[in-house]
Amino acid sequence: MDDQRNDDRTRFIDPAIQVPHLAAEDIMVVCPRCANRAISRAYPNESRFIISWPRRLTCPTCAYTADWDASSCSAWGGPTDPFFRFPLWLTAECCGGRELWVLNAQHLDLLEQYVAARIRERLHGSGMTMIARLPAWIKSAKHRAEILRTIHRLRATLDEPPVPPRDRVAGRRKLTAASR
Repeated sequence: MDDQRNDDRTRFIDPAIQVPHLAAEDIMVVCPRCANRAISRAYPNESRFIISWPRRLTCPTCAYTADWDASSCSAWGGPTDPFFRFPLWLTAECCGGRELWVLNAQHLDLLEQYVAARIRERLHGSGMTMIARLPAWIKSAKHRAEILRTIHRLRATLDEPPVPPRDRVAGRRKLTAASR
């Protein structure tokens, strides 16, 4: 019985989630005004396409707000919010200078489950899932321990209290291995 439970924890089956579906949840970004965590939130409308939903960016620290609608193009891929194009909050240097980034806690959970698993399965033929599109260095077992450490550092920032704007370096905040 214990062997079966252990196998379940080391097995990952691709749930066939595409990155735009992760954007239905709040996306954490670096506030362009105070460099604290801001939230890019979708507001569902009649469109069935998540990437067409209007969004509002809000910073609880400095009250910065911005709006986005589908008349502007979104840009997917890389460590920036695909709508407002501000740096993502959940980014960190990993594996020899590469950048690990996620949109939100759901994305972080999914990536952690995938990386931690010893057995990884894809039951879907499409190469468009988030898991199928991961870079080779994340898929490599040789980076598993370092990526999991980086994920744990990123997870710790989810509960960080805001820092007064004068104490935070303006612009992009960088989470490195030495910072935790």
